[in-house]
Amino acid sequence: MTLPSEIQQKVDAHIAVLRTLQVNSGLFLASSAEVTTGYDKSWLRDNFYECLAFEYVGDWETVRKCWKAMLTVLVKHEDKIAWAATHKPHQTWQYIHARYHPETFEEFWEEWGNKQNDAVGAILYKLGDLEEKGHGVIESDAEKRVVQQLVQYVSTIEYWSDPDSGMWEENEELHASSVGAVLAGLKKVSKLPYITVPDELISKGEQALSELLPRESRNKFSDLALLSLLYPYDVVHDDVARHILKDVEYHLTKSRGVIRYKLDRYYNNNIDGYSEEAEWTMGLSWLAIIYAQRGDVQKARAYLSQVELTINPEGKLPELYYSNSGRHNENTPLGWAESMYVCALYELQLLEERQNSN
Repeated sequence: MTLPSEIQQKVDAHIAVLRTLQVNSGLFLASSAEVTTGYDKSWLRDNFYECLAFEYVGDWETVRKCWKAMLTVLVKHEDKIAWAATHKPHQTWQYIHARYHPETFEEFWEEWGNKQNDAVGAILYKLGDLEEKGHGVIESDAEKRVVQQLVQYVSTIEYWSDPDSGMWEENEELHASSVGAVLAGLKKVSKLPYITVPDELISKGEQALSELLPRESRNKFSDLALLSLLYPYDVVHDDVARHILKDVEYHLTKSRGVIRYKLDRYYNNNIDGYSEEAEWTMGLSWLAIIYAQRGDVQKARAYLSQVELTINPEGKLPELYYSNSGRHNENTPLGWAESMYVCALYELQLLEERQNSN
C-alpha cells in the first residue's frame, strides 16, 4: 500500500525508533537500553506487539528475525516447558517466564509475576498467523516439537481456569484477556498440519471466556487489556465488543492515554493510589485501530490525533503520562506504544482507501 507522504514520514520516523530497540539476536527491548527501570529486557508479549508494525510496513525480514529468535528462546527452554506440560506447575518459577536476556535468552530469576498465560497465547497466535499469511517461521523438528509442547502446556495448566498475573504482571486472577489470548492462539495453530489441538481445549476456553465477559476478572469490570480480544485476537462477538469499548472509553480513557484499570497504583500520581491512575499512550492507538477496523473513520481519526499529541519533543512515545499532567515516565520510547501507533496509521489509511473506492 502506498501511503501519502505525510503519513509515510510518520511511519518512517517511528519505525526508525523501533529499530533502535532491536538487538543483534533479533529480539526487541521493551524500551531503551539506557533506562534504569528494568525495561532493557525482552518480554515475550512486548516482542509480539513490537513486531506487529513491521508486518504492516512489509518488512518480513525483521519479522522473521524476531520470531526465529522467539522460537530459539522456546527451544532453549524446551526441557522446562516439557516438564511443565506433564507436571502441572505449583510454583510461579515453574511456569514459562515472561522476560529473557535479549542476547543470551536466559530467564531472569528475580521474583516476578511470571504466570502470564496471555504471553503464551500471543506466541501461539502469531506463529499460526504467520503460517496463514505465507510467512511461516516454524521449520525444524525442534521448533515443531516445542510448539506442540506449548499446546500441551496450556492444557496441563488448565488455562481456562488458571489464575495468572495477566498482561500487567500483577495479582493472580482468572483474566478474560489471558483466556482469550490462549483461545485465539489455539485456534490459529490448530490449522497447522503438524500440530494437534484437542477440540475440548477450545470449547473449554470459549465457555470460560463467555462466563467472564464483559468483565476482565472478578475484581476488574473494565481493563485496557480487554482490547486485545478485539485486536489482534478477534475472539469476541460484536455485542460483547461494543460493551468492552463502551466501558473502556467511559471509564478508562483520558486525555493523554488510557488507564489500565481503576485504582491502578503503577505510577499513580496520588500517594494513596486513588483517582490519579497513569495514562498509557498505546491505549489511544489501540482504540484507533479497533475503530478503523470497525469502519468508524471519525473515531479512528480522533484517537489517532489524540495519541499524536502525546509524542514527546524527541519524537518518541512514552509508556505513560502521570495523571492530568504533561510529565511522562522514563520508559521512553516504549516499543509497544511505538508499534501500535504505526499500526493505527496503517489501519486508518486502509479504511479511508476502502471508503474512497466505494
